[in-house]
Amino acid sequence: MQDNIILGVDIGGTGIKGGLINVETGEMVTERHRLDTPQPATPEAVAATFKELVEFFNWKGPIGVGFPAIVSHGVALSAANIDPSWIGVNIADLLCKSSGCHVYVLNDADAAGVASMRFGAGKGEQGVVLMLTVGTGIGSALFIDGKLVPNTELGHLFLKNKKEVVEKQISKIARADKELSWTQWGKGFNKYLLHLQRLFSPDLIIIGGGGSKSFDEYKDALTVDCRVKPAGYLNKAGSVGAAYYAWEQEQL
Repeated sequence: MQDNIILGVDIGGTGIKGGLINVETGEMVTERHRLDTPQPATPEAVAATFKELVEFFNWKGPIGVGFPAIVSHGVALSAANIDPSWIGVNIADLLCKSSGCHVYVLNDADAAGVASMRFGAGKGEQGVVLMLTVGTGIGSALFIDGKLVPNTELGHLFLKNKKEVVEKQISKIARADKELSWTQWGKGFNKYLLHLQRLFSPDLIIIGGGGSKSFDEYKDALTVDCRVKPAGYLNKAGSVGAAYYAWEQEQL
């Protein structure tokens, strides 16, 4: 086993995906393997599917995992798109027991942000960098001089006079439900970015997730004073970032 190869896994509400990652280049050196997330996605059921994924790669080394929850010291403090029974569970310990490997866990949006900062649109960027993943919901990852501020969950903010959190209003699903063009959607998204600008004064905002693919169709609607650019890493970002995070933790 090479020291620069780590298994990166992205656990989501519908799929558990992973591949072997070269943490020096950010490349996935195998085909990405995907298994359906069990329903209901209880800790025991997800752990069994996770074990199956690890066995597919015949993997015995460290594993990085992006997980859809607030993650503090390996413990789930919320449950987004996954069974509520995860709250209070030590994700790292459970997945370690099921796989027999050292497992390092972080929030899934944070994992995508790590990939972007190390290998993608944020590489070499200093100052305040905010990454937003636009998909089923809106995930966020905040970096200050390249260091992650974990678990920001900025898709759960409320905007003025709105009764729903932001991700219910302007996710990709919300755009489809409201039958908005990308330009129309971009105007609402811009209000959200202006709010984040007031809160964090970012030097750069990176748009990841499925929403990054259509960036050119709504970029002219954005009026924030900082740079905004698409991430470009798309569906492998979570696995890549999780693997790099695990590698970093192994060095400590």
